[in-house]
Amino acid sequence: MKTMPRLDRLSALLEGLAPRVEVTQPAVGLSTITVEASIGQFLHLHLIAQGQIRLRIPQVDCVTINAPAIVVCREDTPHSLEAISAGAFQNLICAKAFIDGPVASLLLNEFAEPLVVLLNRTDSSLSHVISLISSELLTPRCGQPALLDRAGDILLIGLLRHLIAHPNSSRGLFSGLANPRIARALVAIHAMPQGNWTLERLAEEAGMSRTGFANAFREVMNQPPGKYLAKIRLSIAQRSVQSGNGLKKAARDSGYASSSALSRALSRATARNLMTDSAR
Repeated sequence: MKTMPRLDRLSALLEGLAPRVEVTQPAVGLSTITVEASIGQFLHLHLIAQGQIRLRIPQVDCVTINAPAIVVCREDTPHSLEAISAGAFQNLICAKAFIDGPVASLLLNEFAEPLVVLLNRTDSSLSHVISLISSELLTPRCGQPALLDRAGDILLIGLLRHLIAHPNSSRGLFSGLANPRIARALVAIHAMPQGNWTLERLAEEAGMSRTGFANAFREVMNQPPGKYLAKIRLSIAQRSVQSGNGLKKAARDSGYASSSALSRALSRATARNLMTDSAR
């Protein structure tokens, strides 16, 4: 009996995200941390290792959070953290996870609303990561700065792994990756977006009929497979052009049939952005 190879849903996604994590710790003596809305493509990750903290977001009821927990806010979400229990900020890690890859916008859409992950209810793999970081915060040892820098990357990977295993919505990127069949098509796209993907080939990757796959993909991802693939290819092409590459190389990198096809796609995207800006 033929067995399917193990599906690594996260590695190809991370390549498409190209994340870069910067870790900081609050200054000694602070009782409130205020974060203003910003411009960019990144997530705020706040790891509460010990104690109790209150999360405040404008026009939203405040939330009291007991450690251990992770608070995730998108860069355009102003928020503040208030220490309720003594020493809560002494065991707090704040990180910015910059997302620069072609799948960036798809991931950031998943965090339009702030997310609080209570770690006492989560899976053991993420709990192990938190235990390591908490231990280092409570008992500093040689090499702590280097360890905490790398801990930010591990924290992001652990968080994404948890959200794929336990999506908090029935639709969207994490829900799609949690679906065994849709995930196989998504992984194929993320791993080789410039491939000669057709609806038939993607359906074959998913082990489904053409019609069944198209309907299931649209239901879970809120868009048809072709549109999803086109968004990723356009993002790759835009980044290639911004890096100084010509249209011919950008088209080859992103899977467009020709430089003229890419040029038309870029023109349409520019027109859409102008219409969106004028409507605001």
